[in-house]
Amino acid sequence: MSMARQPFHLVEFSPWPLLVSFSILSIPVGTLFYVRLSSINLLLLGVFLTATISYLWWRDIVRESSYQGFHNKMVMKGLKLGMALFILSEVCFFFAFFWAYFHSSLAPTVEIGAHWPPTGIETLEAFQVPLLNTSVLLLSGVTVTWCHHSIEESNLKSGLQSLTLTVMLGLYFLYLQYGEYSETMFSIADGIYGSCFFMATGFHGMHVAVGATFLLVCLFRMNNFHFSSNHHVGFLAAAWYWHFVDVVWLFLYVSIYWWGS
Repeated sequence: MSMARQPFHLVEFSPWPLLVSFSILSIPVGTLFYVRLSSINLLLLGVFLTATISYLWWRDIVRESSYQGFHNKMVMKGLKLGMALFILSEVCFFFAFFWAYFHSSLAPTVEIGAHWPPTGIETLEAFQVPLLNTSVLLLSGVTVTWCHHSIEESNLKSGLQSLTLTVMLGLYFLYLQYGEYSETMFSIADGIYGSCFFMATGFHGMHVAVGATFLLVCLFRMNNFHFSSNHHVGFLAAAWYWHFVDVVWLFLYVSIYWWGS
């Protein structure tokens, strides 16, 4: 069917969706092997294959959009809708963690001492490293918005500077969170509090790492003139994802670090 009769890009057959599904499957299976059998080979192989196949898949998408011109307005509208639905699924994902946390904290049972935090748990000080982490992420939200306006104004230098700063802030957040984990007086095995804390903040940290990688790819593409003032859906998706990560952290900080302590 020709493009004149329908406005959508009909993608060619691609091996990447099937291959990346198997490579991603090997990551949790490899994690189980590592935990149970102390064998890390499958986990490392899964991470390597996922990164390699993702690069090849992104390469094809960049070629379609930037060089072949297949991503018209209708295609971009569909991509934006798809990203919005993906973020909605991520909201539901984190909603489960907040549900578990508030279910246990609002009505603590006698098994955990009938109060919150549970008996024996020494919580982290909310106005020290967690507050610094909050400031870092909020600042990164400002810089990624700065980058968005720079792209719309076709200011490449300003866009590169602001996006580089955003990636650096994201990496700094991960560094601070690693230091925070090293200083905690409890672990993920310490009852409901430890489980909720490390699952919620740990998965958020993983999302920060994914978002920083997303933005790093956008930085590379911007440096190669892939974005224009009216064609930058790849950056928009990364920026939306980054703002979602910021908002989730605000809820985590208020509920777990401040109110929960």
